[in-house]
Amino acid sequence: MARKAADPNVATIHDQSLVRGEGGELHQVANSKTDILTTAQGGPIADDQNTLKIGARGPTLIEDFHFREKIFHFDHERIPERVVHARGYGAHGFFETYESLSKYTRADIFQRAGEKTPAFVRFSTVAGSKGSFDLARDVRGFAVKLYTQEGNWDIVGNNIPVFFIQDAIKFPDVVHSVKPEPDRDFPQAQSAHDTFWDFISLTPESMHMIMWVMSDRAIPRSFRFMQGFGVHTFRMLNAADESTFVKFIWKPKLGMQSVVWNEAVKINGADPDFHRRDLWNAIQSGAFPEWELCLQLFDQEFADSFDFDVLDPTKLIPEELLPPIPVGRLVLDRMPDNFFAETEQVAFMTQNVPPGIDFSNDPLLQGRNFSYLDTQLKRLGSPNFSHLPINSPKCPFHHFQQDGHMAMRSPAGRANYQPNSFGEGPRESPDRGFRTFADAEGGQKVRLRPESFADHYSQASQFFNSQTPTEQRHIAMALTFELSKVETPVIRERMIAHLLNIDEGLASTVADKLGIADLPKAADAAIAPRKDLEPSPALSIVENCPDSFEGRKVGVLVSNGIEAALFKALQATIEKEGATMEVIALKVGGVQCDDGTMIIAKHMIDGGPSVLFDAVALLLTEEGAELLTRESAARDFVADAFAHCKFIGFSTGAVPLLAKAGVEPAVDEGLIPLADGDAVEIYIEACRKLRLWAREASVKL
Repeated sequence: MARKAADPNVATIHDQSLVRGEGGELHQVANSKTDILTTAQGGPIADDQNTLKIGARGPTLIEDFHFREKIFHFDHERIPERVVHARGYGAHGFFETYESLSKYTRADIFQRAGEKTPAFVRFSTVAGSKGSFDLARDVRGFAVKLYTQEGNWDIVGNNIPVFFIQDAIKFPDVVHSVKPEPDRDFPQAQSAHDTFWDFISLTPESMHMIMWVMSDRAIPRSFRFMQGFGVHTFRMLNAADESTFVKFIWKPKLGMQSVVWNEAVKINGADPDFHRRDLWNAIQSGAFPEWELCLQLFDQEFADSFDFDVLDPTKLIPEELLPPIPVGRLVLDRMPDNFFAETEQVAFMTQNVPPGIDFSNDPLLQGRNFSYLDTQLKRLGSPNFSHLPINSPKCPFHHFQQDGHMAMRSPAGRANYQPNSFGEGPRESPDRGFRTFADAEGGQKVRLRPESFADHYSQASQFFNSQTPTEQRHIAMALTFELSKVETPVIRERMIAHLLNIDEGLASTVADKLGIADLPKAADAAIAPRKDLEPSPALSIVENCPDSFEGRKVGVLVSNGIEAALFKALQATIEKEGATMEVIALKVGGVQCDDGTMIIAKHMIDGGPSVLFDAVALLLTEEGAELLTRESAARDFVADAFAHCKFIGFSTGAVPLLAKAGVEPAVDEGLIPLADGDAVEIYIEACRKLRLWAREASVKL
């Protein structure tokens, strides 16, 4: 049936805001609150609902320029995703310098105390595609773009201070191995498969990184609760061109926190956008995430005396040996206006450094300096990607680059080269410009690894020995799970041989779980592993647990008839702590308290599992608890919170639900009765420990 023709005197632009006058002209209705829809060229659109056709049911006409432009742009909305770090999320903010660092660097950003520099930060996972889930066991990208007064500075790092490989020529291999296997195109965003562990088991230099990736560092609770590292050794140059080596570390104000693997798996099912949602909610609520930039500064004498080569990206400098110095803070306070325009199109490059920052000879860093620039042309389609607002400097810039695909600037003048005799265009500045450290280099052209890179096990062992027993158990569980998915027995055995060089107890535990009765001999080591390295407590998450529940979230399960006073006391105490609270009930409509007031629920029980929260409270009447015992989601809510070692506050009426979930109210100090305001204070004080790890030994996940 033909659609009724539109009134020719009314243009269907948004809310019909244009009306045709007596002379045929269009004018905007005075009370319109919407903008006029136009083409990309600015031409107003009369009808965005129908293509131009011959008759009501006839063929579409090719002259319909609005339709063609709309479809043309839609067809090209997607650009190639990043080969690695494809799934990312970003935010704007600023970096504030504490004090002048002119003694070490002439970088403008470090010259004036209190100066704020605009910043954009992108967090990401490495292995998965854009559509993968947030809680994959993976390295997290931690890339910071600082829009300094002397150009953009990109600190393109990770949440782990070391990497899998020592030379950039192996980067395609490690990435190929961890990506979905090419013959079957799975698994997605997972390292638990043959090709990854085949490569790793044949690459001893990866052993230190493997300890980190199998630790809880690879499943962070939030972007807000993880550290960032520049990974490589860089140089700082002062006004006299004197060099100081530097390593960059970002430390979260709220402290570090991770989840356990069983929890991560369930979070991915309940909310695959968990990390994204967490960052969005924090910034939108005004709880701006903050990190402190800390520098490890050292000279050539220290580098020469250090037990390992500072150019080896598979090694770190323990903080106990070289304490990091806080030099500024990074605050994220604004989400992008448009994800694609900013987070997806942002182009980070390790080569982007301001005068006063320089590179070391780290072979992985040298390769990244080439690769990151090269990849932008493929992704963003033009050498003019720096014209995009998110990539454009915020300081004055002048150059002779011109033309090219999608040029967005129109340079004026006759001379597009220099030197020229017309007095046109910018000129170089030996005083203010970037200068490379004049290091003396010499030697033959060779393809080899230096002997100083050859110890692949000592720092891996040091990392494992620096973990608490709980964290060591998690590493063993992670290795067991990952290797259990490997179908080729020889690969599993090769990994056990490497683990024997790291820790014999770890190797025996994993071998036993995998059913390997006879341990292989330890892998041949180019340099015998050292056993004299002191543990570094700074490498443990649990040892550095914050003494605060700030920034965390409590899930409160409620039922009809609960005490309004108790609920309000809990809410007030949580807010005072700087944490947030979300309510879960049988229905999103909420529940009615004993005083007749209503509590609106954020989640219904099926959509608000306890894995989404850092602690839980059960405010239930006995009748409400009995009703919830029939709900498997409610039983899982309690059982999972207990199994994941979370603190559980509960009202007297909640006991039947605890019992149905197999949890005894007095089993440990992590279950806290909530009778009044004083009890609520005790509960929140306990929550500051984040987890009751002592419980884990009695829970088998």
